[in-house]
Amino acid sequence: MVRSLSDPHSPGNDRPRFRSKLLKPIAHSRGAIVTASREESYGGSNIAGVSSGNRSRRMLAILEIVSERGSVDLAELGTRLSASPATLRRDLAHLAEQQLLIRTHGGASSSERGAELPVALRDTQHQAAKRAIARAVPAILPLQDRHVVALSGGTTTAHVARQLAYHSNLTVVTNSLTVAGMLADHHEMRVMMTGGFLRHPSLELVGGLAEAGFNAVNIGTAILGAAGVCADAGVTTHDETEARTNHAMAVSAQRTVVVADGSKIGNAALARMVEITDIQILITDSSADPTELEKIGATGVEVVVADDQRR
Repeated sequence: MVRSLSDPHSPGNDRPRFRSKLLKPIAHSRGAIVTASREESYGGSNIAGVSSGNRSRRMLAILEIVSERGSVDLAELGTRLSASPATLRRDLAHLAEQQLLIRTHGGASSSERGAELPVALRDTQHQAAKRAIARAVPAILPLQDRHVVALSGGTTTAHVARQLAYHSNLTVVTNSLTVAGMLADHHEMRVMMTGGFLRHPSLELVGGLAEAGFNAVNIGTAILGAAGVCADAGVTTHDETEARTNHAMAVSAQRTVVVADGSKIGNAALARMVEITDIQILITDSSADPTELEKIGATGVEVVVADDQRR
């Protein structure tokens, strides 16, 4: 069934911060694709925990150039990024420390393909898409008193947390330091954190204690971020320990929602969190590969395409 998020008579659609309309839906016998279009401006500040915006964007550009070329020298980086050699040396040293590239004499070369970016750098990518995806989430939640929502770590789920902060009747369970920090000032909202070991690239708590925390609660809706989503490989991430922790979250939930921008659709990372048939809803944006969305929808997953149409 194709469901429009803009139906004024749907339960819970009296929230003025999100309005949407159906745009050319593609229906399947077992699943559905729904397109939600943003019609209002976004009134939030930048996401917490991100380093200097200019430096983050510059380092991300360096990684993209190195990935594209295989190697690069300081002179070319200086020309393309309009930055001084001293600034670029500091950036390259920082990226090499994080094993995202290899320093060479006078430049840098690529590290292993598909290395995971630190969360501060990842948050500079696809920001409009992540905001649009996050705004679509409240429309698919029951939002009844104390409905329990679990949020994994990641930059997209952090944007989701910002949207859920307007709904103080929810209970949020998370293993993400970023998510917990964003909700900390909302004293009327009940927030529970798992235990576990800190995974630095994603600022998540993972491992047996984190899994036990999710296993101990009854979750209404689990919301997972992902490094890759495809019909064949399922919902994947870069780290196997993170995958096991997020699997425990999904197993404890009545339903599982995946939030992932279009760059993740059709990709497969190292470790599978859940099979594609284990999720009920995928929320993505219009940059996603439509052929892959068709394949995902054909498995019975409802696919919601959220667009940011702010002027």
